[in-house]
Amino acid sequence: MTILDVEGVNNVRDVGGMPAAGGRIRSGVLLRSGQLAGVTSAGADALRTRVRHIVDLRDGEEVAAEPTDIPGPDTTHLPLFLGSVRSFFEADTSLEDLYVHLLEESGERLVAAIRIIAMGESTLVHCTVGKDRTGVTVALALAAVEADREAIIADYALTESQLPVERSRRIAAYIRAQHPEAVHAVALATESPAAVMRSLLERVDGRWGSAADYLRANGMRAEELAALHTALVEPIEGTVDKG
Repeated sequence: MTILDVEGVNNVRDVGGMPAAGGRIRSGVLLRSGQLAGVTSAGADALRTRVRHIVDLRDGEEVAAEPTDIPGPDTTHLPLFLGSVRSFFEADTSLEDLYVHLLEESGERLVAAIRIIAMGESTLVHCTVGKDRTGVTVALALAAVEADREAIIADYALTESQLPVERSRRIAAYIRAQHPEAVHAVALATESPAAVMRSLLERVDGRWGSAADYLRANGMRAEELAALHTALVEPIEGTVDKG
């Protein structure tokens, strides 16, 4: 993975370069980040040179609070949660349970996001922090083309170190003040443990067979999965292209 410096945006990286069945993940095709509302004019220019499509996974409340307008790339708003993100903090939902909720309740929207990636043009996927909704979407897309499992997990886990330390401290203090009895809320806002993504991918394999089978079960067609492989996987000498 390549960490990118985009002025005014946190947690930006290109997932290209990790090993995958038949080659490696292409650079410049799939990027991920936190929300873009704070992007500077220089940062917006940098994104325009790299990105053709933006997939915004935030809910309507988040978009209204921190709107984004970057002329140039096509932006698709695909809220993954049916309700407000706030409700998960109020319910003290764990990261594990949040991700299961995404798998169970947001399958069609996850497929819709991954269909955009399968178009093969440079795509940036983001939510508010770029950790949970973005993390699950990117992990499923990568796992569906058989990217190296440990590399997928490492990419997810990297987010925690990419969040501004002062921001995480401020958010943690606010959450503890608002939800003093909560057990999971701070982790939900600030952490990305490798074990959580490993467990999620194992759950997908155990229930659906594979990430590709999960996407099929939620409406993705065989030709779309083939297009995803072609879009994401760059053959290298000595490998067989499964696309």
